[in-house]
Amino acid sequence: MSPYVPGEQPQGGGWVKLNTNENPYPPSLRALEAVRVALVNDGAALRLYPSPDSAPLREAAGRFHGFDAAHVVAGNGSDDILNLLIRAYAGPGRPIGMLNPSYSLYPVLAAAQHAEVVKVEVTDALGVDVDAVAKCGAAVFFLTNPNAPLGVAFGTEVVRSLAKAFPGLLVVDEAYAAFADADCVALVSEFPNVVVTRTLSKAHALAGLRVGYALCPPLVAEVLHRVRDSYNVDRLAQVAAAAALDDREWLDVTVAQVRATRDRLAAALRKLGWQVNPAAGNFVLAAPVSTKRAASVETAAHCFEFLRARKILVRRFPNHRLTEKSLRISVGTEQETDVFLQAVAAWMEG
Repeated sequence: MSPYVPGEQPQGGGWVKLNTNENPYPPSLRALEAVRVALVNDGAALRLYPSPDSAPLREAAGRFHGFDAAHVVAGNGSDDILNLLIRAYAGPGRPIGMLNPSYSLYPVLAAAQHAEVVKVEVTDALGVDVDAVAKCGAAVFFLTNPNAPLGVAFGTEVVRSLAKAFPGLLVVDEAYAAFADADCVALVSEFPNVVVTRTLSKAHALAGLRVGYALCPPLVAEVLHRVRDSYNVDRLAQVAAAAALDDREWLDVTVAQVRATRDRLAAALRKLGWQVNPAAGNFVLAAPVSTKRAASVETAAHCFEFLRARKILVRRFPNHRLTEKSLRISVGTEQETDVFLQAVAAWMEG
């Protein structure tokens, strides 16, 4: 079993960190105030266990999406939810399915449950082969939408077709959906085999607190509650996340800013001649080129090291034909984006 390899977390200051798709802006002030309130009386509340099933957080997620709390299961980040789904529905003789490429944590979680992994290749047109998914033989299929690391989003009608065709549990991992034009939340009410997972790490800027949740049919929620750890979301994370979900104004403003910077970044790279995928998340996947270097694995590696030497971190995924020539660049602030583009211009001149 091989562990999940996260993006580099540098030590010391001065880095422009565009490698782990974190939100570049501080979280909602309501979330911070909720933490302060929870810490009154010298933090006496911390001696007590939190809500065992994250009831206030689940109610907030329900309000956010227009669901009853019975449809919501909270977790220690959406990774915890993914683990619960595999723990409950996969195992020996019950494989998981996933697109290739997509989130590399899925095989790690599957290995812990002795579940085989079936990979369905993303098409050359960056689409989904619905028939191949339907016939893949998996008990659970994970659809990262928008896809990471490719950045593309699969339309709601495509996902609806998957839900109809796939005989098992279809998990739509919507870690980046807040930055896309549409989501698949409504399909949870339409189909008994659809689960949508969400995280507060990206759009809500709470990666440091580790909060996520699933929207699912009540019978699936009941199963997940059986297998999850008790008190799996801590007290401060629960109150901060609930407050963040209720602050839709902050979310709308911040997401709009990230999308605007993303589109500016993509347009600037295309103008420089880079090959840029359609971007629906808070990152851009682009293949670097210059007058001296065509798009290639070696060119991507050279540009990566050039940027890192200047304390700018991006991410490489050299193990798949659709990503090997590219760099994944998280959307930073406007200033960070300018620093990155200036460094790119210097690399292209070298």
